Amino acid sequence: MASSDKSPEPTVPYNGRQPPGDPMTMQQHILDKGASMMQSLKPIKKMNQHVCTFALYSHDMSRQIETHHYVTRLNQDFLQCAVYDTDDSNGCLIGVEYIVSDKIFEALPQDEQKLWHSHAYEIKSGLWINPRVPEVIAKPELKNLTKTYGKFWCTWQVDRGDRLPLGAPSLMMSPQGVNLGMVRPELVQKRDGKYNISTDSMKQGRLEFNEPEWINPQADYWKQHGKGFAIDIEQTEMKKIAPFP
Repeated sequence: MASSDKSPEPTVPYNGRQPPGDPMTMQQHILDKGASMMQSLKPIKKMNQHVCTFALYSHDMSRQIETHHYVTRLNQDFLQCAVYDTDDSNGCLIGVEYIVSDKIFEALPQDEQKLWHSHAYEIKSGLWINPRVPEVIAKPELKNLTKTYGKFWCTWQVDRGDRLPLGAPSLMMSPQGVNLGMVRPELVQKRDGKYNISTDSMKQGRLEFNEPEWINPQADYWKQHGKGFAIDIEQTEMKKIAPFP
């Protein structure tokens, strides 16, 4: 099974809901509320940024989606993001992105670097935004992030109609200013309308951002080689510590 445009199996309709399932009961709401009051949820509470941007499937860059990243910074060189399809309260968790500084990226093996994408164009073009945060506040962080690289795995392909996370995860790429990497204008217009912003105006306001002195060509691998990456799931022999019955 490979990452593809077609769902591995049709998703059974369930009262038109996504994901399928019955509405939460009052008892479940009470249990969840009690648990949230008693537990620390420390990793969740460390999420301190919301980024809205766009992502393209590595194996088919005509498939493009709006993404919402909830970001935790673990140190100055490493961030991790829970990625959702929307910022609404019923948003679906569709993947995870890891972000590293150029210093960490340069130390990675070349075969690993092929799986990562750069962020410079995405930020300077105004596609990467922090919704409802004034640009004057966001700019210092954005300037730092232009030098970073990300690896984003999508585990729920909602754009192909999947109402559950099905099949193999897909590697995602960032927008770029050339051919296949250009985000469709209608996606940008829809996002701009939602937040009452202008991506073009943000782009003009970010002209002062310095271009990174070096963007490693192993990142954004498709730009140099015209090839993406997809995952195949294969049956394999298990490693056993005891005879299997």
